[in-house]
Amino acid sequence: MNFSWLKHLMPRGLYGRAALILFLPVVVVTLVVGVMFLQRHFEDVTRQMSATAAAELALVADLVAQAPDDAAALAAGRRVAEPLGLTLQLPPPPGLADRRVFYDLSGRVVIAELRARIPAVRAVDLSDLRRVVVALDGPRPFALAFPRTRLTASNPHQLLVLMILTSALMTAIATIFLRNQMRPIRRLAVAAEAYGRGRVEPYRPAGAIEVRSAGTAFLDMRNRIERQNEQRKLMLSGISHDLRTPLTRLRLGLSMLSPDLPPEDDEIRDMERDVAEMGAMIDAFLEHARDAAQDTPAEARAAIPFVQSVVADAQRGGQPVSVGTMQGGVEALAHFSPQAMRRAVENLIGNAVRHGTRAQVDAAVTARSFRITVEDDGPGIPAERRDDALRPFVRLDAARNRDRGQGAGLGLAIAADIARAHGGQLRLSDGDRLGGLRAEIVIPR
Repeated sequence: MNFSWLKHLMPRGLYGRAALILFLPVVVVTLVVGVMFLQRHFEDVTRQMSATAAAELALVADLVAQAPDDAAALAAGRRVAEPLGLTLQLPPPPGLADRRVFYDLSGRVVIAELRARIPAVRAVDLSDLRRVVVALDGPRPFALAFPRTRLTASNPHQLLVLMILTSALMTAIATIFLRNQMRPIRRLAVAAEAYGRGRVEPYRPAGAIEVRSAGTAFLDMRNRIERQNEQRKLMLSGISHDLRTPLTRLRLGLSMLSPDLPPEDDEIRDMERDVAEMGAMIDAFLEHARDAAQDTPAEARAAIPFVQSVVADAQRGGQPVSVGTMQGGVEALAHFSPQAMRRAVENLIGNAVRHGTRAQVDAAVTARSFRITVEDDGPGIPAERRDDALRPFVRLDAARNRDRGQGAGLGLAIAADIARAHGGQLRLSDGDRLGGLRAEIVIPR
């Protein structure tokens, strides 16, 4: 069967669908309990009470039928009827018939039960909800009147009213609770929609754990995109700024060339050095952009042997770096991306040996974290400039020794980005052994 038409009837919003999921079972349970109460409890009790009343009516009917005359029948019937709370009318009042109001649900059961147990019943008048009049045929037709409470339970609607009021109260409470739960989702949707249109709306994760997780993930995504946008702007400004100097030297050198005299070897070497410097800068910018776009998955690796292999590769490359303290054992595992983490450590080592004469790498695997420390003996970085040093394309020329090589200002920024991608951070401090800069990557295991 095709139920696609139901999609047009279902609410399209999250609040409407959540309300439907919440309130529909309440309505169904209320209806089922009401029907079960009416059919099982209410009707069964009415039949039992009607059966008791029918026995009393049959007793009075037998006494009236056995009396020799109307006066004796009236006396005999009243002698039994009055103690039972019955009012005997002989002859019966005219115009009696089966009657009941439309909302008298138990009246149908009463009429059926009395007719089934007393064949002489001619009419059952239930038009008055507080009084019942039963007309009986026989040698002497008569009528018996008695209170309605003899046949049905008093206030049978109390359970239904209580159930409806309770359901309404719980529905109101659930509506307030549901609105409070939907509000953080709406705020997240508004913040996401605004950011999709280029606006950054203030947002703070709130609500249930799942909503908080989604909000935190959205903030992380937004911060990462903003950081990438800022890095792209810095990249463009860095390219324009850093390439201006060698381009100016090239332009000046070309303008000084004479068409009549061949260029000198020193002039050619200077221009070739400028071209090589521009190529190295462009390669560094492109490499940073490529690393920022990559997102390799993390895997469980032996942490200490990994750090030792990175240091060994750096030593084979001629870098003055040594292995320091290794804590945690060779079998201790940590979750990280080997390619990205190797890139981060290599950048820290390269940054250290470029601005100092030697570097030392330490590592520690604790119960909750994996820590890699690279320390050099260079001039270090002042504490007030360390936040700037973590920004891409920023070179602290006054703090670091540029005579040993000029980079693009990306080493610390790349390492910091990789640490953040692993849920950790890159911390800069003063070295306590070599006296230079101490760069420490700390990520959770």
